[in-house]
Amino acid sequence: MLSFIRFIYQIRPLVAVLLALFVGSGLILLAGESPVTAYKELFAGAFLDYYGIADTLTKMSPILLAGLAVAIPLRAGLFNIGAEGQIYVGALFSSAAALYLPEMPAWIHIPICIIFGAIGGGLWALIPAYLKAYKGINEVIVTILMNYIGINMVSYFASGPMMQEGAPYPYSPEISEQLWLPWVMPGTDAHIGVVIGVALALFTWIFMRYTTGGFRIDMVGKNQRAASYAGVNVRRQIILCMVIAGAIAGLAGTFEVMGLKYRLYHMFSPGYGYDGIVVAFLAGLNPILVPLSALFLSGLKVGALIMQRSIGLESTVIEAVQGLVIVFVAASLAFRFDASKWRAILAKRKVLNDAIDIGSNQTQTTTGKEG
Repeated sequence: MLSFIRFIYQIRPLVAVLLALFVGSGLILLAGESPVTAYKELFAGAFLDYYGIADTLTKMSPILLAGLAVAIPLRAGLFNIGAEGQIYVGALFSSAAALYLPEMPAWIHIPICIIFGAIGGGLWALIPAYLKAYKGINEVIVTILMNYIGINMVSYFASGPMMQEGAPYPYSPEISEQLWLPWVMPGTDAHIGVVIGVALALFTWIFMRYTTGGFRIDMVGKNQRAASYAGVNVRRQIILCMVIAGAIAGLAGTFEVMGLKYRLYHMFSPGYGYDGIVVAFLAGLNPILVPLSALFLSGLKVGALIMQRSIGLESTVIEAVQGLVIVFVAASLAFRFDASKWRAILAKRKVLNDAIDIGSNQTQTTTGKEG
């Protein structure tokens, strides 16, 4: 019984999602539509249609990488809210490498652009990492504020030094076609960035589970004082986790430029860095589950648009359903499995059941004697 209860706690984000969809069905009913039809259009459009799947994978790429950028620091007890800014700075660095480096073969230039994007995101995350490790400044506040700096910095470059001449909107010149990322589904926008993201998630899971480096990160996340006493350099782990997370978020911006938009746009991200927070918690901070969480959230976004076009459901209702998923998942994280508490509850229940059985047997014996 204790194992079953532990399992329920482990899948609580999934239970939360199902409850959110159930409550959301009430909103759909109030809007005058059938929840069954609405959800059928949502999930069929996002996961069963060729172009719907392609759109889901296209959105999944940045959301997956942003999820990893949030999950890795959280394993060390750090809350990286700055993935959005890191995405923008990564896109800026990779765009600069694509547009301004001397012409060279694509098999050299593409990796260089990707490395530049990772460096940009990593450097942007280094600032809050240093302030946290050496000055004790709360990383949540710093990363939130740095999001606005990163976004506006990209807006400045896209509308100023890097803006294409005569452009009606702030964006840079288009990068060379030889630098476009390969597609994974012909005739669609789904690119290889999602494959790289899944590979990174697998590598991160192996690193966290089977290496001493991953063990050190978990130690710092659970108890910094104990980790320091055991010889772990806590400051180094803080900086390492944040820089790696920033680099991964930078890749999300890089792949948006090189795989989808092919130029640097002002305000190109609809909030992928914040979606990464939802993905990380939905996956329970487990890197191997981050791709599944990102796939679900991406499908929800793509399917919502399809559902809106198919049955005419108001966009506000769809946004409310998405908000319910976030709220329910966040609320589910407040419930922690306490083995000792549940053992005590089960023991009391066993004693009560035994007492009831004994009382029942005594009553039957008395009745038999009277008979």
